[in-house]
Amino acid sequence: MSRAVGIAACLVAIAVAADAAPDGPGGIDLAGHVEHALHLTVAELKALPQSAVDVTFQSGHGPQSGHFAGPLLWDLVQKAGIAEEAGSKAKHHLQHALLVTGRDGYVVALAVAEIDPDFEGKSVILADEGDELRLIVPGDKFGGRDVRDVVRIEVE
Repeated sequence: MSRAVGIAACLVAIAVAADAAPDGPGGIDLAGHVEHALHLTVAELKALPQSAVDVTFQSGHGPQSGHFAGPLLWDLVQKAGIAEEAGSKAKHHLQHALLVTGRDGYVVALAVAEIDPDFEGKSVILADEGDELRLIVPGDKFGGRDVRDVVRIEVE
């Protein structure tokens, strides 16, 4: 696939993900190239094993710091299972990315290898902020992937 076609496909996927954001509160949907599409409520996410992270990043308002807790994004992806294409030669799901969508349509991407413990193993979490979920990506210099009110995670 040419680079231009790949970029165009990613832009279409982002637009589709933004259109698919649910209108009401109640957790997240995890779908796409998965073995089992999931809908997890905030209560179900709170019942999963929790990880705590401390982050500091730059924002438009200067440096921001915080302590957050929530389930690891890797655990959620493992729960859904990544569906591999027949005949795929890629190992450890390296060809996949996650598109994380907020209720406002804001979408960011993470490579699966970033959160896979066999590769980078970054402790990316979905932090519980009341009835909202917030994507926290430790180690990012800027907070651009800090998605508030996450409603959908799409495995591409």
